[in-house]
Amino acid sequence: MATQYLKRAEKTAASGEADVREAVERMLSEIEAGGEAAALDYARKLDDWQGEVVVPAEEIAQAAGRVPDRLKEDIGFAHARVRDFAKAQLDSMTEFEIELAPGLFTGQRLIPVTTAGCYVPGGRYAHVASAIMSVTTAKVAGVETVIACSPPGRGGGVDPAILYTLDLAGADRILTLGGVQGVAALAFGLFGGKPADILVGPGNQYVAEAKRLLYGRVGIDLFAGPTEILVIADETADAEIVATDLVSQAEHGPNSPAWLVTTSRELAEAVMALMPGLIEDLPGPNQGAARTAWADYGEVVLAESREEAAAVSDGYAPEHLEVQAADPDWWLKRLRNYGSLFLGEETTVTYGDKSSGPNHILPTKGAGRYTGGLSVGKFIKTVTYQRMSREANRGVGVAAARISRLEGMEGHARSGDCRLAKYFPDEDFDLTGT
Repeated sequence: MATQYLKRAEKTAASGEADVREAVERMLSEIEAGGEAAALDYARKLDDWQGEVVVPAEEIAQAAGRVPDRLKEDIGFAHARVRDFAKAQLDSMTEFEIELAPGLFTGQRLIPVTTAGCYVPGGRYAHVASAIMSVTTAKVAGVETVIACSPPGRGGGVDPAILYTLDLAGADRILTLGGVQGVAALAFGLFGGKPADILVGPGNQYVAEAKRLLYGRVGIDLFAGPTEILVIADETADAEIVATDLVSQAEHGPNSPAWLVTTSRELAEAVMALMPGLIEDLPGPNQGAARTAWADYGEVVLAESREEAAAVSDGYAPEHLEVQAADPDWWLKRLRNYGSLFLGEETTVTYGDKSSGPNHILPTKGAGRYTGGLSVGKFIKTVTYQRMSREANRGVGVAAARISRLEGMEGHARSGDCRLAKYFPDEDFDLTGT
């Protein structure tokens, strides 16, 4: 039996990208040229926001009083785990110096970027978990200035729970701006901020495209698209749990892929039978989003063996990868391409998204083939240095001069020549490139 698609997606992650790119290019150009006035104009038109952009300290303090104590406890629980995981990541990184040859010392330094811009989605939902993931990780990395932005909610201004969380996580400045205008403000240093060295955080396709277009002028955490889930399951899996987890990600939006790869036809058919009912049981807008996402982007793949299932999964390189199958250690060793891996029925993407510790800002659209998600390392430049004695020039200088001449780089070669002549005036060296 070859791999079979019991359900094929009608659309791909690239659907509709051209229109989004054109709109975002125009907006970024206008905001760069027009500065704060242009950003404010977009905030008025798109979010009906007429208030201050920089959230004052007193408003942040007042927000804390509007957040229920139990929610504060939950936010504190999640913040502690994300912080501790980030600290462990930082501890795993090291600076070093090594003497490669007598007198030739080389080393590595870890230097945090100066300013990070963190985008936190808002509006219909209060994405407190995204505030925790981005700002906390930047601060653990040692970033000097963290500027966050989030769109105004329906009640006006940034959601109080997001404000409370951003303050708890250590944001130095908070802007009431969403969408492309928010990303642009972070990148261009508008509203009294410093231009960001790196932009991080999830968002809709317009936010993701803005970050992509700005990449190079600033760093970004990763190229992101709509959130994804892939579940690998075998005959031991619980069909209701598998289906529930697929629906939990499909509710993000109408273009959020949900994929099932299984070695069991019986399980596949059971999951497909359950999906419509679970989707229809969701409330209002979530239901519509999940229904469209499953119809247009959902896939069910029947694999012949677990090795084939792993190969199929690696081909997708999903953002979130759940394994609900026997022998989880085998899957841990075998699987290669994913943003974050959830092993066993007992864990789920929801836990990773909200409170378990590892970061939830992860690669999508196949980027898991070459990068991981947001981590302390994304905010840290790994830079190198070298120093050497005059004696060490004897070997390095000769080799560098010869290689330079072989490549036709005479100016490079003479940098070695002059040092060898100064340090070893009584010696002759063969510095030809042949």
